[in-house]
Amino acid sequence: MVEKLAEFVANGELDAEFIHVESEHSALSAVVGASAAGARVFTATSSQGLLLMYEIMHIASSIRLPVVMSIATRAISAPINIWCDHSDFMAASDSGWIMLMGMNAQEAHDLVIAAYRIAEDPRVLLPVAVGYDGFWISHTVEPVYVLEKEEALRYAPKRVTWRALDPEKPVTMGPLASPEWYFEFRVQLQKAIEGSRGAISEALREFGQHFGREYREVDGFYTDDADVVLVAMGSVTGTAIPFAEEARKAGLRVGVVNVRLFRPFPEEEVFKHLENAKVVAVVDRAINPGSPFVGPLYSDVAVTAFKRGLDIPVLNYVTGLGGRAVLRSHLEAMVKHAYGFVGKRMRDVETHYGFVGVRE
Repeated sequence: MVEKLAEFVANGELDAEFIHVESEHSALSAVVGASAAGARVFTATSSQGLLLMYEIMHIASSIRLPVVMSIATRAISAPINIWCDHSDFMAASDSGWIMLMGMNAQEAHDLVIAAYRIAEDPRVLLPVAVGYDGFWISHTVEPVYVLEKEEALRYAPKRVTWRALDPEKPVTMGPLASPEWYFEFRVQLQKAIEGSRGAISEALREFGQHFGREYREVDGFYTDDADVVLVAMGSVTGTAIPFAEEARKAGLRVGVVNVRLFRPFPEEEVFKHLENAKVVAVVDRAINPGSPFVGPLYSDVAVTAFKRGLDIPVLNYVTGLGGRAVLRSHLEAMVKHAYGFVGKRMRDVETHYGFVGVRE
């Protein structure tokens, strides 16, 4: 992505400063400095590069800079693997960034435009990460409608709504905070990301009004009467939707939930697609080693169900790690396994997770 941006700048197609740096840590540091000075900024990364940025991600969110970054989600070493899963994306989920996940290439493009509208909103002023599955989306070919510059700027005009660095009006960003004050800064960040939900919904809705492609924090497909509801993120959802259609023809009432907004987690929107289900099956492309929840997406979905008193089995299926394809046969295996828990409660489930598509 950044190589293509370099081409645009070199060819005069993009009026921007392209900063060459030696590492991802430096890339995000440069972006933070430019944003603090009032520039509209962008960078992109994945895998170990995102982990190298991790230190600076917290700085960007804590000093409330509207940075936008794309993440082509990929596995984390070791062993060395350059293919897709969500390990890198999930590793950054506690950094205070708003996090969106695209289902396909069109969404990866559109959500970046929406990210600027969200990040620079004076009610938000937080960095936004847009994830899209590495290789399955980043290195495959599909049609994408690319917005013209004028169209994009009408929807998301650049607005310096934050306190920018100015020699004439000096301010301090990121100073030392002793125990007397640090706690308050962290609570402020928590309240800021919780309070961003309205601006996010508004930005996504207005994107649809401008361009005819409306995005929601959460999409539900066939969830009104589903026995088993699959919950997923990213390109897996694109496989799950036609699978659900076929499964219904075979008599299996399957629904699908696509989580597009991961941080802040949209509990209410997720729950309304789960409340009629008999079993919830969460599909994770990452593992949280040692956690009783196992899958990072599963943990948020399970807590959402628990908080609202939904006493049905909520199961976790980990699949597709290291770029392994998630096939319809894998989804079928999940659904058939989940159907064995219809009519039971969560307390009746001895083992709530499993690995699908892994060699024994």
